[in-house]
Amino acid sequence: MTARTRDEWRGWQGWRGWREAAQHALYAPGGFYRRAEGPARHFRTSVHASPLFAGAVARLLCRVDEALGRPATLDFVDMAAGRGELTRGVLAALPADVAARTRAYAVEIAERPAGLDHRIEWRAVPPEGTTGLLFANEWLDNVPVEVTEVDTAGVARLVMVRQDGTERLGEPVTGASARWLERWWPLPGEEGLRAEIGLPRDEAWAGAVATLRRGLAVAVDYAHTADTRPPFGTLTGFREGRETTPVPDGSCDITAHVALDACALPGGRVLPQREALHTLDVTGARPPLTLASTDPAGYVRALASAGEAAELTAPGGLGDFGWLVQPVGIPDPFRR
Repeated sequence: MTARTRDEWRGWQGWRGWREAAQHALYAPGGFYRRAEGPARHFRTSVHASPLFAGAVARLLCRVDEALGRPATLDFVDMAAGRGELTRGVLAALPADVAARTRAYAVEIAERPAGLDHRIEWRAVPPEGTTGLLFANEWLDNVPVEVTEVDTAGVARLVMVRQDGTERLGEPVTGASARWLERWWPLPGEEGLRAEIGLPRDEAWAGAVATLRRGLAVAVDYAHTADTRPPFGTLTGFREGRETTPVPDGSCDITAHVALDACALPGGRVLPQREALHTLDVTGARPPLTLASTDPAGYVRALASAGEAAELTAPGGLGDFGWLVQPVGIPDPFRR
């Protein structure tokens, strides 16, 4: 940790809930997501895995454009844009006539990267009243949440944490948080069971969707649903490309899987990434062997592309991501 970062964290050596601690560690001045190097140094998303992902999002934007009746201005909003990698890839993959009408926004708290395409507007918050596609790839998992654990008496209590990652149990969960747990992640009274209280993510998603006048909002994340809630939660950290113990000192990413079914608004639905990408023509199918004799270079390119597509759709990996699809005033583009 740099001297500046240590100064930013000086003054809180006591106990905080995980939501407040992670918010500070990730987003305060000197925090993890404020760094110049960007998150790609610490973890790999579908965006970094292959340009096929940006191409698929571009095709989805074209479907939204068609459903909207090809408006004069088509908005693309990239939530938690990192260093603009997805936004750049989508603009590059769009047909020229669609790209000419597209207004692109990269939403990120870090400073605008040097040399970013001038067509991309860099913002700290999403614009209001857009018409098009709002796409949030691995955003909600970094919306900080409280963590709860069942004590020896069977009571769900907030987990408190210090800057060095040491934990202890705090007060019982009450109010809206308790109601959320009861509805979305009920905990049996067994000591040690844990859950993450996803209410802040539900609220963040509802706020993002509300910025759309018409179009489609999509959230892509590691996720679980009511029938697959993990018994001990999913809170973890990432540093230098490796999973690590979550420590709220600004040195690592702090993340937890998302209860996407709780986030969904009326009309929304969750589908696996492999299904979503298959619908958008990313299949992982191997090219025919006959191509190897007629176009060897083309065969090699197609084979590499198939390998990348297979990674994006693989069970047990990126293919298990959830896509929360939320149409706003248009038909669901995934139902054709």
